[in-house]
Amino acid sequence: MGAGGVQDVSTQEFDRIVSTSTLPVVVDFWAPWCGPCRMVGPVLEKLASDHAGKVTVIKVNVDQNQELAARYGIMSIPTVILFKGGQLVKQLIGARGQKDYEAEFGLV
Repeated sequence: MGAGGVQDVSTQEFDRIVSTSTLPVVVDFWAPWCGPCRMVGPVLEKLASDHAGKVTVIKVNVDQNQELAARYGIMSIPTVILFKGGQLVKQLIGARGQKDYEAEFGLV
């Protein structure tokens, strides 16, 4: 788990967290070789820290979890998805700033 509480998860952990979380879950689909993904990582760490107790933030490495990326039609990364009650609510493609994520995900 990162400093801000962002955990890198496998497909099994993803399924468990998304289906059982009482909080909204923000999922960062990323890969280590992706430059924009490396820019989004610290932004989501800060978001997780600033909104601790209001949202859960996890990361999914698309290289290690290809079936999961395919399940959600991830064609470009970074893709950040918001789940509520186990359901996909919003999907954002490309790197954004923290204020954009907060506004899009209703955290303001």
